[in-house]
Amino acid sequence: MVEMPNITSSDLLQAGAESNVERSPCVLGAIPIIYYSGLLCVGLPVNILNVIVLSHLAIKTHKSSYCYLLSLSASDILTQFFIIFVGFILETAILHRKIPATMVHTVSVLEFAANHASIWITVVMTIDRYYALCHPLRYRTVSYPERTHRVIAVVFVMSLVTAIPFYWWSDLWRASNPPTALDQVLIWMHCFIIYFIPCTIFLIVNSMIVFRLKKKEAVANRSGKTTAILLTVTTVFAILWAPRTVVIIYHLYVASVNNSWKVHLMLDLANMLAMLSTAINFFLYCFVSKQFRSTVKEVLLSFCKH
Repeated sequence: MVEMPNITSSDLLQAGAESNVERSPCVLGAIPIIYYSGLLCVGLPVNILNVIVLSHLAIKTHKSSYCYLLSLSASDILTQFFIIFVGFILETAILHRKIPATMVHTVSVLEFAANHASIWITVVMTIDRYYALCHPLRYRTVSYPERTHRVIAVVFVMSLVTAIPFYWWSDLWRASNPPTALDQVLIWMHCFIIYFIPCTIFLIVNSMIVFRLKKKEAVANRSGKTTAILLTVTTVFAILWAPRTVVIIYHLYVASVNNSWKVHLMLDLANMLAMLSTAINFFLYCFVSKQFRSTVKEVLLSFCKH
């Protein structure tokens, strides 16, 4: 009995098309491999340190904001593992996609799930900050550790559910045929889930928070640091993910990544910028919050003593 490789008819058609059409070259050469390897070597340790420090702060203060920041760091670790390590370094750079198609598609689901969780945890944290600043009396009744943990669990479950359709996500670098109707639906779903809807919420809610802080200085003095962290994280996210969103839509309607080296280069650079957002939160927290810096110092000293 001869075992057949685990591929679908669409994979066969795509492979046949690829043999007839020359793919656009990767202009950056080995730079993405070096960049992602460095990003993983820096980002993974600082995110693990993030988790330890924020766990200390969450236990000490019982604030929901630290629970959300803790879950954000955990989702960033998952994003770095599935997208950078498994998806790029292992699958693409080392194995050159010579693995069963089912495994590639399954990894895609996990990549999108981790990505959705990282973004939507930030959305929930933004709404939580809005209630804390603009409706403090109601906030005390609706926000407490048990409910915060349930909300975080729901976000992770829904992130996995919304990632399931992306099992059929096409490889933008290798799909030589024009985008199908399914490709268009998935690309627009992706853009709305990871950028348009979250950034709209960030813009509206953060504007109300800033207006509230300007109106009442006492509130600003009491919640300034946590709110500053939130505003910084959301602003950096919007800036770093904007190029990728634009390039994907450009690929959909103007020029394909597969056929244009310029679009290929733009998508490579846009992806590198987007993944940078998973590794810089630790430095943003240190820059903004004195309490976070003090806790980092305590954790590092305790580690060195042991």
